[in-house]
Amino acid sequence: MSFFAAKAGTEFGTYGAPKMDFIITVCESAAGEECPYWPGHPVTSHWGFADPAAVDSGDADMINAFKQVEMGFRNRIELLMDLPIEKLDHLQIKDHL
Repeated sequence: MSFFAAKAGTEFGTYGAPKMDFIITVCESAAGEECPYWPGHPVTSHWGFADPAAVDSGDADMINAFKQVEMGFRNRIELLMDLPIEKLDHLQIKDHL
């Protein structure tokens, strides 16, 4: 199973799917959707970003939109990596996410 491509959430609720510790949805439109069942009760969070591919005001604006999303991901991932995960319980991790 490759982790380098978008997948339907249902793919991870099947027998033999990898165990997930964190589930982070990122598409702005996913915030209102019902989350699928995740085995093992991973911590879930939503980091809403507008779809940069939906920008239709020119290539320069689309490139800028992708850069903004990239910087947003980078900042949040760096903060996540700095968390003392081994010292936090499930609810504290969810709060930090």
